[in-house]
Amino acid sequence: MSLKNLLRLRHTLAFRLALWYAAIFTLSSLAAFVIVYLLIAGIIGESTDEDLREDVIELAELLNAEGIAALRNEINLEVESDGADSIFFRVLTPAGEPIFSTDMSSWQAVDIDREAFRQLGEETAPILKTLRFEEHEHNTRTIYGRIGPDHILQIGQSLEDDEEFLEIFRNIFGLTLAVLMVAATLIGWFMARRALTGVEDVTRIAMGISKGALEKRVPVHPRGDEVDRLADTFNRMLDRIHALIREMREMTDNIAHDMRNPITRIRGTAEMTLTSATSANEYATMAANTIEECDRLLGMINTMLDIAEAEAGVEKMSLASVDMAALVRDACELFEPISEDRGIRLVSTIPDGSLIQGDYQRLQRMVANLLDNALKYTETRGRVTVALNGDEQEAVLSVADTGCGIREDVLPHIFTRFFRCDQSRSEPGNGLGLSLARAIATAHGGDITVSSAPGQGSTFTVTLPRKPF
Repeated sequence: MSLKNLLRLRHTLAFRLALWYAAIFTLSSLAAFVIVYLLIAGIIGESTDEDLREDVIELAELLNAEGIAALRNEINLEVESDGADSIFFRVLTPAGEPIFSTDMSSWQAVDIDREAFRQLGEETAPILKTLRFEEHEHNTRTIYGRIGPDHILQIGQSLEDDEEFLEIFRNIFGLTLAVLMVAATLIGWFMARRALTGVEDVTRIAMGISKGALEKRVPVHPRGDEVDRLADTFNRMLDRIHALIREMREMTDNIAHDMRNPITRIRGTAEMTLTSATSANEYATMAANTIEECDRLLGMINTMLDIAEAEAGVEKMSLASVDMAALVRDACELFEPISEDRGIRLVSTIPDGSLIQGDYQRLQRMVANLLDNALKYTETRGRVTVALNGDEQEAVLSVADTGCGIREDVLPHIFTRFFRCDQSRSEPGNGLGLSLARAIATAHGGDITVSSAPGQGSTFTVTLPRKPF
């Protein structure tokens, strides 16, 4: 691996996680060692002290039972067994004068502790102390104990075995800890890399998407952990973005198509008038046609702005008490001549009084768009039925027709801007009416749903709360 890759690796999250894992593992192991070491050292020290106390008790019993000669023999035997450089015995008078002692050649630096004598005179329990001499590599544990009215026993034992055992324990643990640190780092690196595999997949896919590969998706594993949920959420977001981009492209194409036709007609009319007109009336006709086409363009643009404002909620609605029954009835009367001209029967079932809180003009436009849409796609001798009902909480308006109906695969898209069931665009319109109607209903806290079947007609149902805010 090159130096550049190593430097880059140092700044990765996996590297930092591996270091954290190794550091925490090492500190935890070190803390455990310290605790175990102190416990073992305490147990060993207590065992040594207990052995010294038992020696004092046993020798006191021997002195009282068999006398000083038996005591001397037992002490010499024990020194021969353990070694004169490992242990010594000294029998003293209460004044601190030696009665006899074992070979003290290795223990010349050990003096009689007068403070221990003083404490022993005040207490009956043996006095234990740890001594450190420059001549000795290891510490010495001493005990002063009364074994008779005129005899005080001093025992000194080297702690060489205990200290060597603890040193071996430290060395073994140090070596083990070094091995475990390396193993912990490798394991931490493996675990971090494995845990972050999904994140790397997301990063790789995101980089591909930034270069235009919008069809790519992050693989989702069946583990169901946080990374998998992130990948699934990321894929859902990509699906949504892809759909939005596709809709934007379709909308752009639709806008271009719907704007090209009136602009083409304006240009064609102007060109023909300029090349062939011979009277003022022809120029007036051209101006009138231009104004009509411009009005159509402005109407489409204004409708798009109205939809955007309604969906974003940037424009405050003029809320007031609106009688939906009167509003729907007026709309039906307005469209009655159109339905008669097309040979369509317009039937309405409107009760008296159905008040809601809303914006009268917006609600009026919503109902007009629904009626216009129903009449547009209903054939001659068909029927459009308008009904208003509801309860104390909401008002429900339904507009049903007996027209051509809508295919099931088209239903999810009919409220999309510029979407038209008639892809040939032979019917007049710009595909914004239903989008605006739904945006108005949503702005009032309601919604519009549709049910339809090809050849059987469609039913649009508007649900509006009485008090949306």
